[in-house]
Amino acid sequence: MRKQFRDLASPEMARETIDSLAISPETETVSLSESRGRILAERIDATMDVPGFDRASMDGFAVRARDTFGADEMDPIELELVGAVHAGSEPDVEVEPGTAVEISTGAVMPPGADAVVIVERIEERDGEIAVYKAVAPGDSVMPAGTDIAAGARALGPGTRITPREIGLLSALGVDEIPVRGKPLVGIVSTGDELVRPGESLRPEAGQIYDVNSYTIATGVEEAGGVPKLYPHAGDDYDEMERLLRQAADECDLVLSSGSTSASAVDVIYRVVEERGDLLMHGVAVKPGKPMLVGTLGEGSAYIGLPGYPVSALTIFRSFVAPKIRDAAGLPEPRTATIEGAMAVRERYTEGRMRLMPVGLVSDGDGELLVYPVDKGSGATTSLVEADGVVEVPPDVSYLAEGETVEVQLFSADVRPPELLGVGEDDPALSRLLDRVSSPRYLAVGSREGLRRLRDGVPDVAVVAGDANRDDVGVELGSWTREWGLVVPEGNPANVRGLSDLVESDLRFVNRDTNSGLRTALATEIGTLADQQGRTRHELVEDIEGFDRTTKAFESPARAVLTGRADVGLGLRTSAETLGLDFVSLGEQPVRVFAAPDRTEKPGVVALRAALESTATVLTNLDGYRSV
Repeated sequence: MRKQFRDLASPEMARETIDSLAISPETETVSLSESRGRILAERIDATMDVPGFDRASMDGFAVRARDTFGADEMDPIELELVGAVHAGSEPDVEVEPGTAVEISTGAVMPPGADAVVIVERIEERDGEIAVYKAVAPGDSVMPAGTDIAAGARALGPGTRITPREIGLLSALGVDEIPVRGKPLVGIVSTGDELVRPGESLRPEAGQIYDVNSYTIATGVEEAGGVPKLYPHAGDDYDEMERLLRQAADECDLVLSSGSTSASAVDVIYRVVEERGDLLMHGVAVKPGKPMLVGTLGEGSAYIGLPGYPVSALTIFRSFVAPKIRDAAGLPEPRTATIEGAMAVRERYTEGRMRLMPVGLVSDGDGELLVYPVDKGSGATTSLVEADGVVEVPPDVSYLAEGETVEVQLFSADVRPPELLGVGEDDPALSRLLDRVSSPRYLAVGSREGLRRLRDGVPDVAVVAGDANRDDVGVELGSWTREWGLVVPEGNPANVRGLSDLVESDLRFVNRDTNSGLRTALATEIGTLADQQGRTRHELVEDIEGFDRTTKAFESPARAVLTGRADVGLGLRTSAETLGLDFVSLGEQPVRVFAAPDRTEKPGVVALRAALESTATVLTNLDGYRSV
């Protein structure tokens, strides 16, 4: 009996039907060397600081910054040269008051030193150096964890592994990663007229070479699947059934081409109806009307493509390839060069051509914005956080806000993140971001996060501490976290509070000035100063290492764990995770604010939904409480 196309499905219905097919390849673990192009299945957090030590960022001389105060061209300060430290070697010399150590770029900062005087600012004289310009603590020094800090969210699920991500993972010492499995796609060609390339062809008998098997296999591979070609089947019902059932048992998706039209000899739809479930037969598209969608055997997904190569490839690209990409976790492809508007004004005065790393984000109206991403040429995360580069000519001193620029994408399939967030780094936030598709988060600290949100760059900012919601945006949700002092297991110094830091020689490690934890500490120090009748500056001067800053929430705790500090500013959850003791100084609110014009963006909506289940997200995070 001849099959008729009476009710053709609309393209929208065809896509919905294909979307309903279950294609779920299992997660795989692959070596880093084999991970290029794969999709990360789980979040990877940094387990170490990168760099793992304070290092010189310029050639020069490691000094105590205070020893150079007052130095200028007319009245240089002389320091005794007591040794040298080179990249790749452990320092064997200490910088004492009044001394300096020669140091090369990338070398470990020797004990006692907190700054580097670059070679252009000194003059060497018989075992001494004359310093012609004062330096401040931290000048020309890259602190441990500047690139990425231990405990920070390195890469999230759904990230495509490119050479940039491989560089970051290599820096973290990761050699195996969990990736989404590639869907195995079986391909069966039908029709008595087809002959495989390489075999003898009889045109006089109406034979043609099998084009579809190879073009579709290439398309499957391009879409992120693994093609598996099965032997050619003619129009014999039993042979079709055997091959389709074998493919269904072995593959995530089965594709056939040919034998899908209303011809009397096109019998494949009957195989599907009798051995599975025929969900759709025919779509209102030209070319490509005769398309089958259904299941085979125990529910294996099946799609039948038309026999004509142009129709088969058209249907594949329009309807099937997106499903394979979705199963493989890959985004839709796009062109390699795009245009967008600068989100902020960017100055540049060095007089050289600049290849500026940039990120992409869409505003509330869907317009593409471009923002600079630059943490220094030695930071691998600059590449991970960027989507491409903007070439800035040497005679351009600035790019204006709103100016149209051309972005050279790192790859043709780069897309703006669904959500761009900035602000405080926080372990609860990492868990929330796992529930958002394709987020990007820049842990720049609460203060910098607020500034960028006011400038109109990100979709959301995460702020630890007090903030005026009317001033920054729309509050999406919040939680609290317990903060205080992290000390070694057993609290050997019997630390009870901030006063112990002031009254002892305990080595302290702080957070950077943009951190919400640093702001909370400053408030407590102010309160303690008032109680003791002293100035805040006087108290800070008595805390050894107060100006020693770190980049992420877990970094101070790890400094305590490894013996590099006696006390660190941190969170209870970090102390519990690392087996350390904790002295609580209070609770701090963490709020998520959205730009008022972006509250309806899908990524923002998804984050708001995730925030509604904060109590579940906070499970096993000591010291955290939903609000």
